[in-house]
Amino acid sequence: MLNQGKLQNSLELADHASDDAGTGHFKKQLSLTDLTFIGLGAIFGSGWLFAASHVSTIAGPAGIISWLVGGFAVLLLGIVYCELGAALPRAGGVVRYPVFSHGPLLGYLMGFVTLIAFSSLIAIEVVAARQYAAAWFPGLTQNGSGSPTVVGWLVQAALLCLFFYLNYSSVKTFARANNIISVFKFVVPLSVIVVLYVFFKPQNLTVQGFAPFGLPGIEMAVSAGGVIFAYLGLTPIISVASEVRNPQRTIPIALILSILLSTLIYVLLQLAFIGSIPTEMLADGWHNVSKAFSLPYRDIALTLGVGWLAYMVVADAIISPSGCGNIYMNATPRVVYGWARTGTFFKVFARVDEKSGIPRAGLWLTLALAVFWTLPFPSWEALIDVVSAALVLSYAVAPVSVAALRRNAPGLHRPFRVSGLAIIGPLSFVVAALIVYWSGWGTVSWLLGLQIVMFVIYLACGRFVPTQHLSLGQQVKSSLWLIAFYVLMIVASYFGGFGGTGALAHPYDTLVVSLFSLVIYYWGARTGVPPALLQLDADDDQ
Repeated sequence: MLNQGKLQNSLELADHASDDAGTGHFKKQLSLTDLTFIGLGAIFGSGWLFAASHVSTIAGPAGIISWLVGGFAVLLLGIVYCELGAALPRAGGVVRYPVFSHGPLLGYLMGFVTLIAFSSLIAIEVVAARQYAAAWFPGLTQNGSGSPTVVGWLVQAALLCLFFYLNYSSVKTFARANNIISVFKFVVPLSVIVVLYVFFKPQNLTVQGFAPFGLPGIEMAVSAGGVIFAYLGLTPIISVASEVRNPQRTIPIALILSILLSTLIYVLLQLAFIGSIPTEMLADGWHNVSKAFSLPYRDIALTLGVGWLAYMVVADAIISPSGCGNIYMNATPRVVYGWARTGTFFKVFARVDEKSGIPRAGLWLTLALAVFWTLPFPSWEALIDVVSAALVLSYAVAPVSVAALRRNAPGLHRPFRVSGLAIIGPLSFVVAALIVYWSGWGTVSWLLGLQIVMFVIYLACGRFVPTQHLSLGQQVKSSLWLIAFYVLMIVASYFGGFGGTGALAHPYDTLVVSLFSLVIYYWGARTGVPPALLQLDADDDQ
């Protein structure tokens, strides 16, 4: 057993060595500008292009509040990630932080769900680009279904191969391409905001009531409307942490800048869309808005007679999702690498190409998975619930990891230290839990159920996992809180009003989820890896 003084010295040495140990064969080439554009580019993908009409259909004008709630939730989680990213800048950090705080079993569960989310998100973005491109090239999409034709699917596959090529040479090649794309990506949303406000009709905010579907509509829009999906661009910043110059300063600034700027733009876009709809089209309510404006900003521009804006939107609708897909093609191999470095995934993926500094084995796996996800799912709407829940689930573990490391590794040097963690920690976990719950029974049941199955598989095969510093019993003890969270969430979702039986009516379901999430948070914070067994310097990038 190590005494506290030795533990603190060990942790300090590990941190001071992080620039070298955390780099290995990765090359530190990314600046603050690069990293901020990665965050903004990941956030501004297909979400802004599709979500406005879905949010309006679910929440009406109150959808503006849904965007604020989503931005607040992601800001809380982003602030928490600032502490982890600055203290432990590691490639694939979203997977590795749970390993540092709670052991390989938790990293295995988060690695699985994150790989599903990231790889399928690449597919969602190319599907979105193809759906919008069909406005110019109708032969890409089958009439009325949103499914790709053979030519449409080949175009999607070609885009994926292009992303692969841009990420194969070096991270700087990827960053330059992303910076160029990002400039155009923001010109168009800002143009949309300016033009649509010319047609703004204040009466649209109250013609059917500001919140025609009440509080449940506002909540559901956060998950099912695509709000949280649109915001989730933080983890690519964390995933490339080992390739960032001065990560202790750059990562926190890039994270917070990305969230604040995107929240402002999203709220203005939603308000502009709601206010520019011809008021007579709302005579029957908001529930048909997503059908009338299936490609929201293109369709509203055509309705208002602004053809040039519709042209710009379609052009951006091909570029924005493509840029976002390219970012996740870059981030996913780092997640694969990080998972492999924990010892709970195939070792072949724990390698970085010596010359390029790219985890190319992980990049090949990413391409294969992204192509696979384009096969059975026909439209953008088919996957957003699952991907949103999966990403938030991976985000939700971060506050617990921070709290556990605060408790068990007080000597770890933290260049960015979250103030008020006693409030921000549990609040961010509860908000993340509610977002997962709002995604509905259909998503919660199979996603969390699959995680429980993966837990059982790990128990059966745990003796073969090379984790010498932690026994299987200790790993289970440190991870059992998450399994309890899954079980309670499944039960609450089954009886709740978001796709469940409705026996647990609103707002009591929200209260119940909030209360047991609080208990789970404090349980997880207190059951991290014991100080004597912590190995924050044992999983360096090499």
